[in-house]
Amino acid sequence: MMGVVSASTMQRSAAVSVKNGHLLAPPAENSFNVGFRSSSRFPQQLIVVKWKKSCCGRWCTRRVQCSAGSTPVTSNPTVPPPTTPKTRTQRIMENIPGSAEAGGAGGAMSYQALKRLDEHWRKLKARTPMTGPAPEVVTRRQGKWADSGLADRSQAVFDVVVCGGTLGVFLATALALRGLKVAIIERGPLRGQRVQDWNVSRKELKELVYAGVLTEDEIEEVISIEFNPSRVGFAGGTELWVNDILNLGVSPAKLIEVCKKRFVDVGGEVLEFTGLSKLDVFNDGAVVSLDNGKTLVGRLLLDVMGNQSPIVRQIRWGQHPDGVCLVVGACARGFENNSTSDLIYTNTQVTQVGSSKTQYFWEAFPAGSGPTDRTTYMFSYLDATPSRPLLEEMLEDYWDLMPDYQGVKLEDLEIRRVLFGCFPTYRASPLPSAFDRVLQIGDASGIQSPISFGGFGAITRHIGRLSNGLYDALQADLLDKNNLALLNPYLPNLSGVWMYQRAMSVRLDIESPPDFINNLLSINFECMERLGDPVVRPFLQDVVQFWPQVRLLSLIMLTKPLFIPQIFRQVGFFPLIDWFRHFIALAMYTLLWLALSGSPRTWVNSLPKEKQFVWRRRFEAWQYGSGLDYHP
Repeated sequence: MMGVVSASTMQRSAAVSVKNGHLLAPPAENSFNVGFRSSSRFPQQLIVVKWKKSCCGRWCTRRVQCSAGSTPVTSNPTVPPPTTPKTRTQRIMENIPGSAEAGGAGGAMSYQALKRLDEHWRKLKARTPMTGPAPEVVTRRQGKWADSGLADRSQAVFDVVVCGGTLGVFLATALALRGLKVAIIERGPLRGQRVQDWNVSRKELKELVYAGVLTEDEIEEVISIEFNPSRVGFAGGTELWVNDILNLGVSPAKLIEVCKKRFVDVGGEVLEFTGLSKLDVFNDGAVVSLDNGKTLVGRLLLDVMGNQSPIVRQIRWGQHPDGVCLVVGACARGFENNSTSDLIYTNTQVTQVGSSKTQYFWEAFPAGSGPTDRTTYMFSYLDATPSRPLLEEMLEDYWDLMPDYQGVKLEDLEIRRVLFGCFPTYRASPLPSAFDRVLQIGDASGIQSPISFGGFGAITRHIGRLSNGLYDALQADLLDKNNLALLNPYLPNLSGVWMYQRAMSVRLDIESPPDFINNLLSINFECMERLGDPVVRPFLQDVVQFWPQVRLLSLIMLTKPLFIPQIFRQVGFFPLIDWFRHFIALAMYTLLWLALSGSPRTWVNSLPKEKQFVWRRRFEAWQYGSGLDYHP
């Protein structure tokens, strides 16, 4: 560290004047000068000079020099070196009232939270091997929980303990409505901690009605804004407009408040301001140790703590993500043209960011907080390699590029929230259960599409399937990891989407034309538009189906045959073979579901409970894995 003088000394210091490398005299006796000087011997010297008149009237000095990293010979402590100038992102975020607000996926967060997430992303992309054993959160033990001494024998046993209430409250409520005893653990208060809307389709909200979590009237109460149409477009290519896809802005605060009330009214228990510390799994139950020192006992624990869940970290210890979606953005006030949205849009080609290259994509939605409030997201698909940009670097680009994208001036906008997120994705998804009595749900399981941000939409689509399956598992006491794994099954339509993410990311090991990704997407959506809604609409809602894909690929090969070799080169031989394997499985799942969907399947009811459970989960896997759960 560089030598510095104390604050009291600094208050008496005079400004240092330097001429030809020499310090000039200050105006007062017994004053100090502080300065830095470079020399061939020392890269940077701190110079402290005390001025005093001698008996003959001449000025005398006592000088102390300290090179960087040396210890000063004076007893005075150090003066800090000049501070690094604040980035534009830091200045903007620190000027937003309530900028310390916490957030979920893509939520509003403080600048300090941005730096923490960037540090996490820096470690993730450094590919540093994880050393030592995985941090143990879950421990499998033999025997009965009551004999362990870890929990009071007299305490009540919950059927289900849900860790992570912001998204877990929906499934928890659906299970509690079936008469199960359910508890929710939430690290903070169980409320919508974001004023930022969740963008969904009305069809997705209806899934909560079918599960009993919301009523039709409550849907209207939680919707803060509705808009149409939505645009899909790519620089220099196709542009199309669709209606009723992600066209609602839902207030998380209102939605979670309604669900929490219903959950408590039917007997659910909420434990707020505490989190999971440790989980001990026994043959007859699991002891949940909390941060506040309390314990719960449950038959089943649902991990809804997202992609940074400590349990998922233990399971995936040593694994490197196969891809990452980085998202930055802001909600700002001052957009006069604010009646439509963008689902996916590009207005640039491949962009150089530091030592890396990336393709930026845009999303934009009107916000429910005001008539001129609009949320714009800029995102990119990447592999996790060291040269990839940090979130703050992307935000610096965002402030430059967003005004041109939206046709506004940055100085005319009032930035209300800054948004960012890092979503690692793994080919080995959904994550099968690794422990008895523990199951990952939502983003923690990786059940979201690799080209989506996950979150709320991934919960709503699967809530009916999961609530049925979990109820059956609890009724039959089939809570071992092999049976629970059937609730997060292999889904070929989800696994096949990996090729799309790879095709939409800029590879660093090959040189591709800067307009390749835009051309690829433009050709795809041009062909989709020609094939109509049965092809366009499922794909835009992260549902991949076999026959629409066959029609799309056939049309591309017929109309753009010369582009096919470029796709092969961009994707790579082995990923293409991997995709083809999933595509064949998609065909098989489609045929199996179509063959069985018309039959009553009453024969299943005559089987033992365990066999019934297995066959019903197979039916669901064929239906959801083929995308045939989707209905317009």
